[in-house]
Amino acid sequence: MNKRTLSSLFTFSVVLLFVAQFSQAQTIPDPIGAGSFKELILLVTQGVATVIAPLVVIMFIVAGILYLTSAGNPERMKSAKTCIVYAIVGTAIIISAEGIAIYIDKVLH
Repeated sequence: MNKRTLSSLFTFSVVLLFVAQFSQAQTIPDPIGAGSFKELILLVTQGVATVIAPLVVIMFIVAGILYLTSAGNPERMKSAKTCIVYAIVGTAIIISAEGIAIYIDKVLH
């Protein structure tokens, strides 16, 4: 046998032993407390929404300040309008996140 075959055989043996050791485990603890995949997805979307919601508010504030301080400069006004559009998209994502999660669960089950 050459070195490559021995290396592959050794790697396969180690992986097999590693997988066999984990297959002996009866249960894996659930640190999040989700009883099903649907609950897990909903918890994740709620966590993401909790982080994104303040960012959207900050984006609206920054866009308003940019718009007020543009002083008629078309480039700064365009930048402020783009920021407002992104904030609106973020708001739409937050509002629809739970519905999307429920839809994904229905598609997968």
